[in-house]
Amino acid sequence: MTIPALLLFGIFFVGPSVYSIYYSLTDWVIGKDSVSFIGLENYRTIFGSDELTHAIYNTFLYAVIVVIGKNVNGLLLALAVNTRMKLKGYFRVIFFLPCVISTIIIGLVFVPVLHPNGILNAFLGNIGLGFLQQGWLVDTKIVMFSIAGVSIWQWSGYHMVIYLAGLQGIPDSYYEAAKIDGATAVQSFFGITFPMLAPAFNINMLLSLIGGLKVFSEPYALTNGGPGNASQVIALEVFSKFGRGQWGLGTALNVTLAIFISAISIPVLYFMRKREVEE
Repeated sequence: MTIPALLLFGIFFVGPSVYSIYYSLTDWVIGKDSVSFIGLENYRTIFGSDELTHAIYNTFLYAVIVVIGKNVNGLLLALAVNTRMKLKGYFRVIFFLPCVISTIIIGLVFVPVLHPNGILNAFLGNIGLGFLQQGWLVDTKIVMFSIAGVSIWQWSGYHMVIYLAGLQGIPDSYYEAAKIDGATAVQSFFGITFPMLAPAFNINMLLSLIGGLKVFSEPYALTNGGPGNASQVIALEVFSKFGRGQWGLGTALNVTLAIFISAISIPVLYFMRKREVEE
């Protein structure tokens, strides 16, 4: 079984990765008769371009927002549906339902909601909170937060399920012993629940981090990188470069994104596993 597995790994991962790295070092352009080796010129273009460095900044900003938002919201939802309340099964389904809908569809639904004259601003005005009305998708200062908010709304239910599995794996006897010792609900949470959720927390952190760094569908559906390039991210730039036939530069951007994801995810995974073992 080892040799076939290694063969498949080589065909579907190592081979394409090597080709990608090679073509990222070329001036590969559609319609050009030949491809020339140009070294690191594509990477100099990436980090020397204000537009591309802004896309990198937006990608990291988005990743930070969704990692925090999805995990906090997912944990709160898991705690809410892990009680003895009636209809909790229905609430679990309702919270998880957005995850099974296409992100593109979610984006198209939220465009009229977040329009300056849309549903959200109209609702805020009708309940006397007009001062909170914003140009959610047209204000360059908040557009990335708006896009991240849509993603958090869609995927919190997914992270809820993982946290819920962790919560249901904690023996009730731990809480009973803590109650006998006089521990409050807050003390039980930080002394029992939070440490015991370390595996679920690690999984959710890693999944939300990787998903945040390789984001494409949300900004594509909601703003297509606009207004201007205010919500442009790395994956959108890759899509744009390939669409224009700049395949060498697009491949270099793809390799850059892969390096970013690996450079951040591997140390984070190592740190979280080490902490999990220590606890």
